[in-house]
Amino acid sequence: MSSTTTGELPLQRERARTIFEKGAPGRRAFVCPEWDVPQVNGEALPERFRRREPPRLPEVSEPEIVRHYVGLSKRNFDLDSGFYPLGSCTMKHNPRLHERVAALPGHARLHPLQDPERAQGALELMWNLQQALAEISGLPHVSLQPSAGSHGELAGVLLTRAYHEDRGETRHKVLAPDTSHGTNPATVTMAGLEVVKVATNSDGGVDLDDLRAKADADVACLMLTNPNTLGLFDPNIEEIAQIVHGVGATLYYDGANLNAVMGLSRPGDMGFDIVHFNLHKSFTQPHGGGGPGSGPIAVSDRIAPFLPRPLVVLGDDGVFDLDFDREQSIGRLRGFQGNYGCFVRSYAYICSLGGDGLRDASETAVLNANYLLARLREQDIGEYLPLAYGELCLHEFVLSGGPMKKALGLRTLDLAKRLLDHGFHPPTVYFPLLVEEALMVEPTETETRETLDAFAAAIAEILREAADEGPEIAQNAPYTTPVRRLDEVGAAKNPVIRQALS
Repeated sequence: MSSTTTGELPLQRERARTIFEKGAPGRRAFVCPEWDVPQVNGEALPERFRRREPPRLPEVSEPEIVRHYVGLSKRNFDLDSGFYPLGSCTMKHNPRLHERVAALPGHARLHPLQDPERAQGALELMWNLQQALAEISGLPHVSLQPSAGSHGELAGVLLTRAYHEDRGETRHKVLAPDTSHGTNPATVTMAGLEVVKVATNSDGGVDLDDLRAKADADVACLMLTNPNTLGLFDPNIEEIAQIVHGVGATLYYDGANLNAVMGLSRPGDMGFDIVHFNLHKSFTQPHGGGGPGSGPIAVSDRIAPFLPRPLVVLGDDGVFDLDFDREQSIGRLRGFQGNYGCFVRSYAYICSLGGDGLRDASETAVLNANYLLARLREQDIGEYLPLAYGELCLHEFVLSGGPMKKALGLRTLDLAKRLLDHGFHPPTVYFPLLVEEALMVEPTETETRETLDAFAAAIAEILREAADEGPEIAQNAPYTTPVRRLDEVGAAKNPVIRQALS
């Protein structure tokens, strides 16, 4: 039996009570200060802003509410308690120094409607972050406004559309390789354009013949991730740029995998016109659970007139301001200027590492991925989980679980669930779609060699377990988590997002 045995399961706990079911009338975890808001025309708050009925709030003591939230936190797998090799998501450690900086009163308590004259420090930080991202990307103009990577994608496609419309062109197609991120096709559809898939060649890069056949006067843009979701850098990137620009289209860089090339190569130097960054991936803004995120975009000179407004600008007098006077702008993408706390943490990260440090982070991320790939091969699992493409990788790699499924009856999902019993969060599964039973692993630069060794050993143990005792143990995993295996397909199709309370 495995060391992480199925064994006798603990007694089922009684149903956890919601915070509304705890406590008693009159209990308080907080006592409000005396009301000192001055009244205007006899009112402290205009009628139109008042609730008809007071909100229903739980009445609990401070220990109860602390235990409630600590208990909830222990039910989740998190980066602070274990290895989280979620491919393409770059779940790396978020330094606590950056949290302390973001919590400084001048940052945390700044009101988003503050007049620019009284927010010069914040605008200076945003300006400096823009300059740093411009240097990292090799593109001179940056907007911090998009609030997620997918939001940055949408901004990029809208910028492309505005650029072509300004030239009197009505292009309606966007090319996207079948190794592109899953959000790319959804983004194109939201922007009112048509997605055209481009095939992958036998080396894992863009099929140039297919690209040439599909690149025509109707194409507005090619959305490309480089390195792609297979963890491979496309050596034909200059030729790809020539093909796309040759038909008058733009080249868009999905920055989700930027963690592999920071300080090593720049998208602007590769020929890209538009780049989005994931501050919550490459630049250690914590993410997961829905946010907050940040997806700034950088663009070339010809795309700059269409950037969202307002832009943070520096005047000749040394004063920072917000520039709303942009006639060709695609307009606002969100209220205010973005998730400011993300800006603070990311700028702190860039300042703490510097250019050499960013390069070292990428080099270490690539080293860790290749080290883990080598350790997996040493565990003699190649016949079950071969590398899908190539021999080496950059920051991540994709294994194919097809042979494992045929030989052991073990699906990639079963392997992923069993990893939870070994104390590891599963890698990304079933993506990219062109790989059978795909398992995408990204260790990042912040993990130790001992952690990578233990992860490789856990995968080997699960495979040995399936070979010796059959696939049933993994097929019913996990056993050690707060809940057993869930019906994920059913949950996605029939979501229940709130509980009715009597």
